[in-house]
Amino acid sequence: MSKDLKTASVLAFERKLDPSDALFFAGDWAMRSDSYNWQPVRNRPKSVRGTISNRLKTKDQDPAKLDAAIENPNLQTVDVAALPLDGDTLKVQFTLRVLAGTGEPSACNDAAYRSKLLATVGAYVQQQGFGELARRYAANLANGRFLWRNRIGAEQIEVRVAHLRDGQFASQWTFQAHAHSLRELSAPSEEAADLNALAALIESGLMGSAHVLLQITAFVRVGAGQEVFPSQELILDRERGDKSKTLYAVGEGDKAIAAIHSQKIGNALRTIDTWYPGVEENGPIAVEPYGSVTTQGKAYRQPKDKQDFYSLLDGWILKDKVPTPEQQHFVMATLIRGGVFGEAG
Repeated sequence: MSKDLKTASVLAFERKLDPSDALFFAGDWAMRSDSYNWQPVRNRPKSVRGTISNRLKTKDQDPAKLDAAIENPNLQTVDVAALPLDGDTLKVQFTLRVLAGTGEPSACNDAAYRSKLLATVGAYVQQQGFGELARRYAANLANGRFLWRNRIGAEQIEVRVAHLRDGQFASQWTFQAHAHSLRELSAPSEEAADLNALAALIESGLMGSAHVLLQITAFVRVGAGQEVFPSQELILDRERGDKSKTLYAVGEGDKAIAAIHSQKIGNALRTIDTWYPGVEENGPIAVEPYGSVTTQGKAYRQPKDKQDFYSLLDGWILKDKVPTPEQQHFVMATLIRGGVFGEAG
């Protein structure tokens, strides 16, 4: 290895798990085998008269003014989405492409680094393969993690995964999501064979030996008229009088369908990192270069501990310090995630 080898200043990878937005439909649990004509779920505004409940800034303020503030009503308009009164089941549907070429940068301005990177990834594929990663991705499809808040409190959840080829179902598997562990990423014995078959298909897509396009359909029995939870839009500059909560929808006007962002679906599918310090208490987290979990305000893979993606990758590529098999899985999962990883200028 040349001592002059260094990280490319331009280095980017495209994601290899490519989900669509997940659309919401409503119907009856008993009719889920004939759900093609289920009605879309629409977001609608609701004006509410709430109370002031947030923590107030009390420093240097008149207590009388504070008392008056918390006695006033909190008037706001928010988006909501709910099932109709004649339908007890939410249908969530999206597609997922599994692409080959893990480790092949979409942009790299250093030929020597690219060559070493491809050789390193090739050695991983030969020695480890994508079987472990594929099994974990398959587990997050079967357990319905991509439903997020819609999974909580549901009476029943059925997930159907179909392999689409030439516009037809080449194969299909059905999973009972509640029977699958979110922490262990494992399947009950009666569904283990189906999960292994799905994992083998995902692995073949990552290897490039098959074209893999999956259609995932989840039926969530939550109860007639119950609220459901699409993604919430992040709007940084709200004007006075705007809605305080805006939900995501695909389409315009009366044809807009409530949905979950594709980015949020992808985050759920890559929640497979159980190789970081503290996993015993926290369970799997999404694969991120620094193990960041924004809802907790914490990064579990700190650079000072040399367990972050960049420390592991640089040690592996530049210094031939081969990580443990578990950390090799993490590095490859981050490459599958994609991103811009060039040397900082």
